[in-house]
Amino acid sequence: MKYRREEILPGVFLSALNTDKFKTAAMGVMLLSQLEREHAYMDELIPSVLRRGTVKSPDMPAVTRRLEMLYGAAAVPISLRVGEVRCTGFYCAFPEGRYLPGGARELESAAELLGELLIAPNTRGGLLLPEYVDSEKAKLAERIRAARDDREAYAMQRLISLMCQYEDMGAAVLDDEDEAESIHYRRLTMRWRELLAKSPVEVFYCGSDSFKSVREAVIGAFAALPRGELDFDIGTDVRMNALEDKPRIYRETMDVSQGKLGMGWRLGECMEEPNGAALRVFNAVYGGTATSKLFRSLREERSLCYYASSGLDAVKGLLYVQSGIDPANYDEAVSAICGELGAIARGEISPEELDAARSYCAEALRLVADDPVELMMYYLRMNVTGADIAPDELAELCEEVSAEEIAAIAAGTELDAVYFLSGEEAGDE
Repeated sequence: MKYRREEILPGVFLSALNTDKFKTAAMGVMLLSQLEREHAYMDELIPSVLRRGTVKSPDMPAVTRRLEMLYGAAAVPISLRVGEVRCTGFYCAFPEGRYLPGGARELESAAELLGELLIAPNTRGGLLLPEYVDSEKAKLAERIRAARDDREAYAMQRLISLMCQYEDMGAAVLDDEDEAESIHYRRLTMRWRELLAKSPVEVFYCGSDSFKSVREAVIGAFAALPRGELDFDIGTDVRMNALEDKPRIYRETMDVSQGKLGMGWRLGECMEEPNGAALRVFNAVYGGTATSKLFRSLREERSLCYYASSGLDAVKGLLYVQSGIDPANYDEAVSAICGELGAIARGEISPEELDAARSYCAEALRLVADDPVELMMYYLRMNVTGADIAPDELAELCEEVSAEEIAAIAAGTELDAVYFLSGEEAGDE
């Protein structure tokens, strides 16, 4: 695969992977903005509203017919984050020309549709249609209500929101359906226009067309993008240390059959010059796989929990552990989770654990190259964070990570917050 990146319009950056590996080409376009509480719900809503119709294809049936003309292409609204950067836009997959009758090329048509969805949605009097906004915000509110029924996911969301309540990261959790339902179509229109004018734009392409062809197609589709004073001052604030001297402990009661435990650490000084490969392998050793310390020690050997796993936000510098436990085992489970992290910090990592973690991480990265969507997400993350390394190169670095590097990461962590959801009477400490 040949990778190339270039600014093709003011604040519009094209990243292209030239490859004939896939039967389907892929293109994504993202508006980048700072994650903020004020705009969090609107930014989540915008792509779904825009997807309802364009000036040329004014409603969903018309957009669907347009996609059918592109030999069954898909156009998917996307709202995601990389650290504290919000990425709002669309992803489009369409057949490669060599698999179409007469070798038809759909690159220009796909780019044109993405441009229309983003720049020229169906409006009335210059405003987003209230009926579209009302329909999509009702769906968003329902998703929020449904998410609350997934107690495991809910507990994780609560941990993040409480742990990062004084940071932009706290806005990543959408848990207030009233806030979603209160969005007015005029406010949403203003926010959409603000994003168009101020946001850097990341365009990603993966397919067999040349960079020149893709560049021309994207320029043609996005030449009408209104540009004002671009806001490049976006990024992620990394707090290396815990907020307080002692971990903040939060307890909540709800109708649950098993306790949901969430624990959050700051990764500390390793975030001054993050080693992406070492962070991945560290998480795999600790709780990121079925061979990890948390899984084997807490679940298999000690039967302290129903599940236990760890996750990383390597951009924000956060380590999470989530576990399902009997409330009676709370103290023992917390102690054991901290104990396994302490063991890693002391270098208690067997050669088998290290080899398994390195292999797992390397294989996961190599699999990225087998999926255009995964490739888009990988390079989007890379471009937002300023990294410059291909998945296969990062995979090779994972295979070289040492036990000493992993121990150093563990030793620098600081427990910041603990959240426990149970069906028992409990109060904040």
